[in-house]
Amino acid sequence: MSFSNASFDFNDVLIIGGGAAGMSLALRLADQAKVTLLTKSSLKQGSTYYAQGGIAAVLDPEDDLVSHVEDTLAAGAGLCHRDIVEYTVSRAREAIDWLIAQGVRFTQEQTGHNGVPGNYHLTQEGGHRHRRVIHSADATGKAVFESLAAQISAHPNIRCISDCVAIDLLIGAKLGQRRRGCLGAYVLNEDSGQVLTLPARFTVLATGGASKVYLYSSNPESASGDGIAMAWRAGCRVANMEFNQFHPTCLYHTQDRAFLISEALRGEGALLRLPDGTRFMPNYHPQAELAPRDIVARAIDAEMKKTGCDCVYLDITHQSRDFILEHFPTIHARCLKLGIDICTQPIPVVPAAHYSCGGVMVNKNGQTDIEGLYAIGETSFTGLHGANRMASNSLLECFVFAFAAAEHISTQLAATELSTALPRWDDSQVRDSDEDVVIAHNWDEIRRFMWDYVGIVRTNKRLQRARNRINLLQKEIQEYYSNYRVTAPLLELRNLAVVAQLIIESAITRKESRGLHYSLDYPELAPSAEDTVLIPPNFLAAK
Repeated sequence: MSFSNASFDFNDVLIIGGGAAGMSLALRLADQAKVTLLTKSSLKQGSTYYAQGGIAAVLDPEDDLVSHVEDTLAAGAGLCHRDIVEYTVSRAREAIDWLIAQGVRFTQEQTGHNGVPGNYHLTQEGGHRHRRVIHSADATGKAVFESLAAQISAHPNIRCISDCVAIDLLIGAKLGQRRRGCLGAYVLNEDSGQVLTLPARFTVLATGGASKVYLYSSNPESASGDGIAMAWRAGCRVANMEFNQFHPTCLYHTQDRAFLISEALRGEGALLRLPDGTRFMPNYHPQAELAPRDIVARAIDAEMKKTGCDCVYLDITHQSRDFILEHFPTIHARCLKLGIDICTQPIPVVPAAHYSCGGVMVNKNGQTDIEGLYAIGETSFTGLHGANRMASNSLLECFVFAFAAAEHISTQLAATELSTALPRWDDSQVRDSDEDVVIAHNWDEIRRFMWDYVGIVRTNKRLQRARNRINLLQKEIQEYYSNYRVTAPLLELRNLAVVAQLIIESAITRKESRGLHYSLDYPELAPSAEDTVLIPPNFLAAK
């Protein structure tokens, strides 16, 4: 879609990011507000589209909210905020009902889980004591995406614009505006190279996580922590950035290093084995393969280092071919293309960076420290996940807090002014780059040292090495940013470096091992569980 700055002078709500959180918020607001939904590429390139497992919700009469809450708290290793967990879990049924109303087709059973025909099939994943994960075969994210995208494309009050990269937020306090909060954003249109000034009454960061800061990740290329970095530069606090979830089972194959093997396989009895066929998870946790993800990922990492093997194997061959094709058609087809028949062969797997449990600090309404700026989904820190996200609570968080943010924004629309006299982007002092190789080199260096020094198992020495490297790279990247016209790769590199620094500083601050943060120098839990809160230098100035 071709557009100019003039076509964006009036935005009630600017949503940066088009995953589950961003799309849900757009639909919840569109009947009463003009919404612009920006995506870096196509909507399909976000993490939502590739989500396999499902959405955690108490739907089985034999299950209850208290159990879901307690399981979440246990997985979070003492850092979950109980009030937020209870708030989120209690609104899960509303989210599922709304998704069904939007046309999402969840998998049903001919004979329900409790013997009642037509019940939705519920699976069980790590950390859950009950079957409470509703899904659409093994492609839940795709089913959610397609249903919501269809609704968005049909709504006259939603403009969905692709191939845009947000650069920075417009903060009234910095610009000398009467309204001091967030007034919109500068956005690069990749097609034209033009930087637009997009004013908005409300701006929402829904840009997803930051797992591409690591060399191996299950996330799409877009997960470069853009929203977290922009919020930090604007003056927002961030919290618990050291808790990066490594999914235990990502496909290990030379031709496909980013394909996730859903935890639902282990929910249906798949076993982890060493190359010689030996099981090892019973040695690490009473729940074995269904232990929380941090425990499973560390166990795999330990076994790989101990035995010297390149990967371990996930074995679901005990299930019938019909069962596997019904419940895991996407995984079966993807593996089969690579010569692996999961009906008869175990799947080679390794851990990979998967989810950012920390992010921009928000309240129950998704509000950040800056007036008019919200953050929802993986970009945000709500307190739900603690030190380790429990399986399938992530999509749930997207919907619950999108709904909450929509309710809060709707009550303020009429009373909030739109600031249109905002400064245009000034690129008169920069030139086109003739050294783009620097961007690729720095991107690769960050991801490699983050994997080596700030990965599944950490030490003080490794973290200090990482801090030294990121400090040097930050200076180099800032100099490059100041001299050359912005491009999408440069903006992502700039954001990636900020996120890497936040993760490193958070990890150095935590003098214990808890959940996803495991330090050989501090192997024990601290006496009390405290969030790691980082405060930007311009925190008070932005408010």
